Amino acid sequence: MIERKRLMGIAHLARRIKQPRSLWVKMAFIVVLGLCFVFFWSFLSSSASSFNVQRESFDDIAEPVSSRTKSAHKEVSESSKSHEKSKVESGSKLKEGKRVGGFVHKHETKKKKEHIVSHPHKKKDVLKPVVEEEETVVKEDQEQVEVESDDSESNKENGEEGVESDGNEGDGNGNGEDSSASVEEEVEEKNEEVTVTEIGKKRKRKGPVFDPKAVYSWRLCSTRSKHNYMPCIDNDGIIGRLQSYRHRERSCPKKPVMCLVPLPHDGYDPPISWPESKSKILYKNVAHPKLAAYIKKHNWVNESSEYLTFPQNQTAFNGNVLQYLEFIQEMVPDIEWGKNVRIVLDIGCSDSSFVAALLDKDVLTISLGLKDDLVDLAQVALERGFPTLVSALATRRLPFPSGVFDTIHCAACGIHWHSHGGRLLLEMNRILRPNGYFILSSNNEKIEDDEAMTALTASICWNILAHKTDEASEMGVKIYQKPESNDIYELRRKKIPPLCTENENPDAAWYVPMKICVHEIPSAIEQHGAEWPEEWPKRLETYPEWLTNKEKAIGDTNHWNAMVNKSYLTGLGIDWSHIRNVMDMTAIYGGFAASLMKQNVWVMNVVPVHSPDTLPFIYERGLFGIYHDWCEAFGTYPRSYDLLHADHLFSRLKNRCKQPVSIVVEMDRLTRPGGWVVVRDKVEILEPLEEILRSLHWEIRMTYAQDKEGMLCAQKTLWRP
Repeated sequence: MIERKRLMGIAHLARRIKQPRSLWVKMAFIVVLGLCFVFFWSFLSSSASSFNVQRESFDDIAEPVSSRTKSAHKEVSESSKSHEKSKVESGSKLKEGKRVGGFVHKHETKKKKEHIVSHPHKKKDVLKPVVEEEETVVKEDQEQVEVESDDSESNKENGEEGVESDGNEGDGNGNGEDSSASVEEEVEEKNEEVTVTEIGKKRKRKGPVFDPKAVYSWRLCSTRSKHNYMPCIDNDGIIGRLQSYRHRERSCPKKPVMCLVPLPHDGYDPPISWPESKSKILYKNVAHPKLAAYIKKHNWVNESSEYLTFPQNQTAFNGNVLQYLEFIQEMVPDIEWGKNVRIVLDIGCSDSSFVAALLDKDVLTISLGLKDDLVDLAQVALERGFPTLVSALATRRLPFPSGVFDTIHCAACGIHWHSHGGRLLLEMNRILRPNGYFILSSNNEKIEDDEAMTALTASICWNILAHKTDEASEMGVKIYQKPESNDIYELRRKKIPPLCTENENPDAAWYVPMKICVHEIPSAIEQHGAEWPEEWPKRLETYPEWLTNKEKAIGDTNHWNAMVNKSYLTGLGIDWSHIRNVMDMTAIYGGFAASLMKQNVWVMNVVPVHSPDTLPFIYERGLFGIYHDWCEAFGTYPRSYDLLHADHLFSRLKNRCKQPVSIVVEMDRLTRPGGWVVVRDKVEILEPLEEILRSLHWEIRMTYAQDKEGMLCAQKTLWRP
């Protein structure tokens, strides 16, 4: 009976479907089935691709912890040891994981997880005067190079996944499209088929960094920015040529840049040496169409024959810059330029008079040239010999650690600090040292902006130390001070902006989105930033309590003092009177920069993102630097540096970059004609590197090798293809 009723029901349903009015029912049924199939298929596809991306990015990176607490240090040690144990079992020659200087790099993903790379750095050098004392170091470091080259996948990928969520924040005006598009392109590129087996093969590959059989044929870059091309800042894609001149955020080309940046239209002559370059430079070296129009409207720079001249102490605003500095110190005597305040960040690059005047007071100031500077004033500052970095200031963190700048200065920089939830000022709060000073100078400030700024600074507990108008410059000057402890945060009536979560690493800065939150102030003695550094110059040789490997830091300083004094200053054929802008491409403790303090140079210390995070200590000793991934172009103009120093850069980057030759192309872009590169690395790397430099028509000035380690010194020429 039951079976009969079931058959009758099926027959009745079939008759209903055959009826015309059931046509919509059939269509709806088919559509539902189709949607279910599409949803199920897309779910499987996205899961597989995300697995591939994560395996490609994080295969050899340990679990995250915060470097701000003691417990974090223990977790890092345990994670590192566990990771090293698995590597030993697979047959690799790795030692037990250690922390250098108590730091590890951390980079966030869109899942808000942090991943760390913790490996010991040991310096290695082979110059004859000090070879005997370095043999042990070289042997120990060979294993370290293998660790870093095998284990270090691109941390930039980790950070960019975090930025992908930031692209959805936008700013309410659609300005986030450029950033989002670049992230989607790079994520799409990472979604190429990469199996676990292929990743394993890649990690085990021990092939040469450079192909010894390769033949190189060079061409000039045909970009819109021409001789001023900055690959990760200028918008030179096919679609980009129809959009803005520069990216809203850092966005690098999909493929490594393998073209050479041309020289300026009228050629390039050797730059004027320091200190004469403070007052004049060769115009044709920085020629720019908009610069010519700019000069006619400003009196701090004049065109005189073939030169650009800069009247002493003249500023973009009225008055004398020395009077301006004295006015600030009178307002807050504790500032004490050159003693209490040593490291300053100057937002916006205009006349550089502020930077020049502070140099005479033993204050090291780095100017942040914003990407909106279409007159290329940052390039003028570099040609004059002033420390300058070009970067966007929009939604991502600046490439600095937390709590490292003694003072941040903004004079008529045109930034609306209170916009977008105050995230730009919160970024300044992140990188400003506890008890540090934020100096804001402006004229004709709107009442609405002033009220909004007052409310924002009060919400993050900044204290207004002084607010006066300088009669000479007619500038209204406000000096704020960041609190020195967390107690004041608890007294806020409204917890807006909120305190950042405990797992939010304040030192993560490479492709990490800005967060609208306030980081807690370090309080424990083992945390960097808990105490104000010693007065300059004592702080250069002071090793703080939170530095766990003081012996290594001291050894690094002594090592480079010996190397520079015995070899670099006299044995390489370099005329140091023509050297001003220097970059250490693989800075560790800043020993190389410290050894050059008696020379008329400044050194940009670059800590690669895949290396242990020692950058806070570099700032602590009164030097400065940034984080960077050398698989990408550096944030500056072509022809910015007189000397590049690369200590085992290529062996540490082995198997990380898609095309290591592009790093040599980038070195060619960064170096001025007549400038130098000094490379220390394995002989198997230096030999093909020498051939690459010869193909670029560089002059090889010196090569030296001993026990599979060597050194190469080369000088760039004016040659362009």
